[in-house]
Amino acid sequence: MKKFLPDLIAILAFIILSFAYFFPADIEGRILFQHDTAAGVGAGQESKEYLERTGERTRWTNSIFGGMPTYQMSPSYDSTTSLKGVEKVYRLFLPDYVVLTFIMMLGFYILLRAFGISAWLAGLGGVIWAFSSYFFILIPAGHIWKFVTLAYIPPTIAGVVLAYRKKYLLGGIITALFIALQIQSNHIQMSYYFMFVILFFVGAYFEDAYKKKELPHFFKASAILALAAVVGVCINISNLYHTYEYSKETMRGKSELKQEGAAASQTSSGLDRDYITNWSYGIGETLTLLVPNVKGGGSGSTMSQSEAAMAKANPMYSGIYSQLPQYFGEQPWTAGPVYVGAFVMFLFVLGCFIVKGPLKWALLGATIFSILLSWGKNFMGLTDFFIDYVPMYNKFRAVSSILVIAEFTIPLLAIFALKEILSKPDTLKLKENRGGVIATLVLTAGVALILAVAPGTFFSGFITTQEMAALKQALPAEHLAPFVANLTEMREAIIASDAWRSFFIIVIGCLFLFLYQQRKLKASFTLAGIALLCLIDMWSINKRYLNDEQFVPKSKQTEAFVKTQADEMILQDTTLNYRVLNFIGFPGNTFNENNTAYWHKSVGGYHAAKLRRYQEMIDHHIMPEMQETYQAVATAGGQMDSVDASKFRVLNMLNTKYFIFPAGEQGQAVPVVNPYAYGNAWFVDKVQYVNNANEEIDALNDILPTETAVVDVKFKEQLKGVTEGYKDSLSTIQLTSYEPNRLVYKASTPKDGVVVFSEIYYPGWQATIDGQPVDIARVDYILRAINVPAGEHTIEMWFDPQSIQVTESIAYAALALLLIGVMVLAWTQRNKIAKKS
Repeated sequence: MKKFLPDLIAILAFIILSFAYFFPADIEGRILFQHDTAAGVGAGQESKEYLERTGERTRWTNSIFGGMPTYQMSPSYDSTTSLKGVEKVYRLFLPDYVVLTFIMMLGFYILLRAFGISAWLAGLGGVIWAFSSYFFILIPAGHIWKFVTLAYIPPTIAGVVLAYRKKYLLGGIITALFIALQIQSNHIQMSYYFMFVILFFVGAYFEDAYKKKELPHFFKASAILALAAVVGVCINISNLYHTYEYSKETMRGKSELKQEGAAASQTSSGLDRDYITNWSYGIGETLTLLVPNVKGGGSGSTMSQSEAAMAKANPMYSGIYSQLPQYFGEQPWTAGPVYVGAFVMFLFVLGCFIVKGPLKWALLGATIFSILLSWGKNFMGLTDFFIDYVPMYNKFRAVSSILVIAEFTIPLLAIFALKEILSKPDTLKLKENRGGVIATLVLTAGVALILAVAPGTFFSGFITTQEMAALKQALPAEHLAPFVANLTEMREAIIASDAWRSFFIIVIGCLFLFLYQQRKLKASFTLAGIALLCLIDMWSINKRYLNDEQFVPKSKQTEAFVKTQADEMILQDTTLNYRVLNFIGFPGNTFNENNTAYWHKSVGGYHAAKLRRYQEMIDHHIMPEMQETYQAVATAGGQMDSVDASKFRVLNMLNTKYFIFPAGEQGQAVPVVNPYAYGNAWFVDKVQYVNNANEEIDALNDILPTETAVVDVKFKEQLKGVTEGYKDSLSTIQLTSYEPNRLVYKASTPKDGVVVFSEIYYPGWQATIDGQPVDIARVDYILRAINVPAGEHTIEMWFDPQSIQVTESIAYAALALLLIGVMVLAWTQRNKIAKKS
């Protein structure tokens, strides 16, 4: 027990720090009101109600974007139940928010212990990794899946380290377990990025094994880790496989539309190049790793909120300063900078000179790799190469987030450097290291000092192009120059304030090292002093972006979905299935909120992985029709009988029965019935075949969907090649039963005909007519259609992918293999203890 006492103390310290950071919100039960979290609740409400009512999960919801799979809405599979139990134990059943910081510290601590680093130094490492500013920015943004995935990455790498340190079985089990946990956390982008880090590590261990002539050991460890990775992946195969299949149909899949002009240079598959690189870190912005506010800070903070800036402000322009953001970097918007700690950065740079061995070069290489790729559109040569040639890289947006690699490698090498200094007090005195010490001081304290004294040295301007264009419009010509000069002075003051801060933190940290080197301070006190310094530094920066004032009573979350009078009125309509389009906040809000989806089946919605074809319909038809509809309905004063229905045919074919419009001085929500909605399904007279996606989406400009269905020739066989439908007053079809994943219709027609359903097409939907399987065709770019024979029939459509049964079987087998590994490990450890006794 005594052996594990330092570890228990470290874990207890992590718990205390986690509770302290979120105090008093954590004990008062207050929560963060997060856009993404609230959006997830809204999008998942129909699925939640279905689960509560039936005890089964639906893999489809009609609540957002007309309908989409639920694979990326809190994905849950029975095979992961036991894994979630293990996760709860690992988290020590700590409360929300507190547990996030705790597992972030614990994961890095496990990694450092795997390297054989002392508990006290590993404890410091856990703190400086976990308190990197980006992680505390993720929490209020609601990016919890990303946060948790990142927390499980260091212990995953700990397994890799253990295996290469010849603890094969333990390393393999830890690798498999934490790969499974991070994939379950469902942020594949972060897992993907850290595959590159693992490759750097593997390269370092290969070089080390080659020099020591231990290649058999290297290949043995690599084989075990490969098997562990397969097990970890297979435990989550249900989620991974269906996410992969789904990704082909989303914005991350290949578009069938042929583009011209600038659009033709976008990626052949995956996200658009501009979309991938929209959030690119600026080259000069990289200095935020050392000085947090080197680009002003966050977009959510105004100039008037900065004491340093307002001390330089011209009172004449105070009204404008309350509207201008502090941030003036290259990104469209940012919640805050990536800051790893000034003295942590000092130790990292120092580590590049005093730490020896291939792992040092791996960490340095991974850091540079991360920074270069985070520049995105500001370094397009490398970015284009990765988008075009590196598998899966074009599936992810916001390239700036790859800086998480640097946030990992910097504190890791910093701890290695500190270990070197504390274990060898004369390290910094050595002649061979003097140049490195001087270079480190210049590159960290020197740069901070220059930024403090002359911020303009590194930056040519302090006002963005967009700001300058807006100011030219808003200000008289005679005020423009003095205002720009004053704004520049204010932003320089913001930089200088934080630069002085970083400078003195480095100076204090160096003082601790100097006193230790001079034998004036013991190693334990030096370590404690540095830990306190780094904690105060990073804690205070994080409180800028996540503080107690942001926490609200838990009731606020439910208030977000309070039923409005408009919702009440719409819900009085007991028709089985219809859609609602919310114009409140149009045009920006319709596709950025899920409050509507909480109560209704929404045409709009918010989700990062919507179906590509639906997004293309939004761009080509839905948004233009919304503009036409908004103007037409407003002009008609809400009297729909005087509105031209041809202006919104796509909305009608989506069975948009209700519009929600703002009305009155306060813009309260008012429902407007759309009498022109086509209903749940209809027979058509004609079937018009086209050769490609461009012809299909363009044809919707000309046809009347109730009369003609436009079909890609690829689906001609599913409709038996018919070109003439049959439709008269005797042809009827009615929806008789609705569940999100199962629809039943009664149809009657004197002759064979084609029925179009106002439901979103997706591979995997199945259909029967009177119990006999039939094909579903895609028509009108996003809808479903079936060839219906003459007579009276029951048509049933359902979504229950049989692939889930296969993937679940594989997952259970992988879990069994992991359990066997744990049992073997326990048995071998027991034998070792028995032999010693």
